[in-house]
Amino acid sequence: MQCHYCDDEAAVAVEKDHIKVGLCKPHLRERMAELSDTEWLDEFQSQIDDALE
Repeated sequence: MQCHYCDDEAAVAVEKDHIKVGLCKPHLRERMAELSDTEWLDEFQSQIDDALE
């Protein structure tokens, strides 16, 4: 699968509602850095922690 933002191979692919999007490592890091500036990432980490307990 190709990265959503460039022509590189996707390192990660996510699917929701039958739509699949891939990101290469550099673009994944960029998106995660952007998300780390929001409360969304903290909420997401909390949901993961709750699911793993």
